[in-house]
Amino acid sequence: MGNLAEIKPHAVLVPFPSQGHINALFQLAKLVYLRGFHITFVNTEYNHQRLLKSRGPNSLDGFTDFNFETIPDGLTSVEDNGDVSQDIVSLCQSIRKNFLHPFGELLEKLQDSATAGLTPPVTCIVSDCYMPFAIHAAEEHALPTIIFNPFSACNFLTSLHFRTLLEKGLIPLKDESYLTNGYLDNKVDCIPGLEKFRLKDLLDLLRTTDPNDSMVEFVIEAADTFHKAAAIVFNTYSELESAVMNELYSKFPSLYTIGPLSSFLNQTPKNILASLGSNLWKEDTKCLEWLESKEPGSVIYVNFGSITVMTPDQLLEFAWGLANSMKPFLWIIRPGLVIGGSFILSSKFEKEISDRGLIASWCPQEKVLNHPSIGGFLTHCGWNSTIESICAGVPMLCWPFFADQPTNCRYICNEWKIGMEIDTNVKREEVEKLINELMEGEKAKKMRQKAMELKKKAEENTSPGGCSYMNLDKVIKDVFLKQY
Repeated sequence: MGNLAEIKPHAVLVPFPSQGHINALFQLAKLVYLRGFHITFVNTEYNHQRLLKSRGPNSLDGFTDFNFETIPDGLTSVEDNGDVSQDIVSLCQSIRKNFLHPFGELLEKLQDSATAGLTPPVTCIVSDCYMPFAIHAAEEHALPTIIFNPFSACNFLTSLHFRTLLEKGLIPLKDESYLTNGYLDNKVDCIPGLEKFRLKDLLDLLRTTDPNDSMVEFVIEAADTFHKAAAIVFNTYSELESAVMNELYSKFPSLYTIGPLSSFLNQTPKNILASLGSNLWKEDTKCLEWLESKEPGSVIYVNFGSITVMTPDQLLEFAWGLANSMKPFLWIIRPGLVIGGSFILSSKFEKEISDRGLIASWCPQEKVLNHPSIGGFLTHCGWNSTIESICAGVPMLCWPFFADQPTNCRYICNEWKIGMEIDTNVKREEVEKLINELMEGEKAKKMRQKAMELKKKAEENTSPGGCSYMNLDKVIKDVFLKQY
């Protein structure tokens, strides 16, 4: 190992093992690398294989000081085709039981490597907020941990209050009827900072009737470790969620908004890491050529993310809503989107949309959203998609599916007013009507204007002198480098 490597600080980054979490932490890994760190990025074996399959067997080789390591995910059955998102509940149960030991072994291995002079000694661990074992392992190795929250600050605050909701008797729900009888419309006045929010606007894990729900226990266990972190960083910026951030600042001494990370990287000069990607599905870049042939602001982009699943009937309603809107559209239908596996759209539909619709299996989303021909985004409202849409100044049609998506939908439609919600019980007439509203008319103009204002704020935050820019420098200096 040369002298340069000896003096580099070494950050180990551990994402929660699903696509959205990996993408966000990977962006942070690149930013930290560009500030002079040696990086070890830890995926599960399953996701690492998917990454190699999607990007090419040698795609991760040859990057000095940016290394990949793996740990097993402890799930006995890996899906046959190895190209679908794993079941989140099973993953969370396995994280609680099976991840601590192999991660501890990996830290020992990295220590041995440092002793042998092959890599710099580990100086800090950056852990997804839902990977609490990393904090326990860091304590055992006397290393500082930085918790990374890949969601909105609002969902982080909600996670902190699962216990409160249990103690107040707001959860679990008495029975299934409470999902539909208006109970979820109750305001959450017991969580400071979220007084205007309804139960239905919070993490949907709370909609449980089981007093021993494993996902609720998982979140509570994770939240119990948050105070052990040397710092907590958020992929958001203060203007987006000021009330919630103020509440969190009062609880945690070392808290930093450093987002949007995608805006940060977009302003970074092209570098050696540009070719390093984190998509677990192979990207279809032909869609970018197709977009070139379309008018500015004319295309609706449709992508329900990496985890959403829908019934064949729901897919059909979306399909015919898109077709009947007569607007050009780019629709990402990834493997596993439809319950029951593959699904073939009829030749009648194919014929109807042949001149104006393109269906692809996965795509480089940021490039698509920033393409001049995109005028709107039909989304499941994952936080990455939400923040990437803001960075591109694109208004949204929201169909939240689970987890943090109802909260993000509430922000998009009610707080920021840059989108509209589609009913869970999706109907083609509504899809057609809302697409036309999103793409033209007075309401569309206002939403687009608001989205552009938020985009400008995001750019200001991540430019030199901006709040997120200064926060990233500060957290690196005060926390990442503290023991170095």
